[in-house]
Amino acid sequence: MAESADPAGHAGPTVSGGPAVPDGPTEGVPCWTDVQLPDVEAGKRFYGRLFGWTFDGPGSGSESGSGSGAGADPGPAAYTPAHLGGKLVAALAPKGDGRMPTAWTVYLACADAAGTARRIRELGGQVITDPVQVDGLGTTALAADPEGAVFALWQPGAHRGFGLRHAPGSFCRAEVYSRDPGTVAPFYGALLGGPGGPGGPGGAEDGDVGRSPLRAVFPAEMPPHFLVHFQVDALDETLRAVTSLGGRIQSPLLDTAYGRVAVVTDNQGASFAVLER
Repeated sequence: MAESADPAGHAGPTVSGGPAVPDGPTEGVPCWTDVQLPDVEAGKRFYGRLFGWTFDGPGSGSESGSGSGAGADPGPAAYTPAHLGGKLVAALAPKGDGRMPTAWTVYLACADAAGTARRIRELGGQVITDPVQVDGLGTTALAADPEGAVFALWQPGAHRGFGLRHAPGSFCRAEVYSRDPGTVAPFYGALLGGPGGPGGPGGAEDGDVGRSPLRAVFPAEMPPHFLVHFQVDALDETLRAVTSLGGRIQSPLLDTAYGRVAVVTDNQGASFAVLER
């Protein structure tokens, strides 16, 4: 997955259930997502036409925050927030290292990034990038679960998370695809337990994060990973738009307990899912 890049913006709606991060989203719940791309301008055209997103100039501020980059340090001018209806929904950033994958990263909210990073190591996970403060916006780290699925942590500062979620064109879910979901469930339960988090009950059906076996959707050689889902009104129409914009359909359309879903890639190879509820 991508190197750590850091979000900016205003508070999004919190999710009920589980302990709350002070003045921010619920502990363990996805609070932000961004994608690392070889060509941000091409990404703006793709996602702008697909979801109706609009974009700040690279690194420019919105009505309540400004973009910033970290991890491989592409620089503040590189991070481009995406808006829908004037509310922050995601961000695009250029890959700081061409060897890194083109991928979406899911950020899980936490109250103490340093403490959570220590627990990740104790529970058999890996901390890829140690916690770093980002210009007063918050503190981030990049980590992986015991099977290698990569995710980021976000301890809110000025940036609280999504300005919009669970609406067409915005984040609605993340799925953790594992070789053995039962093996990683105790890791997430001990690390970020709570109904909305990866360790919470109803993993595959309820909340903002589910757990699924890789073999249910992907070929055996696919590594464990998080998959970000964006909500859409009309899935069939969205899939036609994906292909017309240069993306491709990666998996057959699936009927799940939480809606109709398809896995696709954008015009640069970043995978994501589109979900019709």
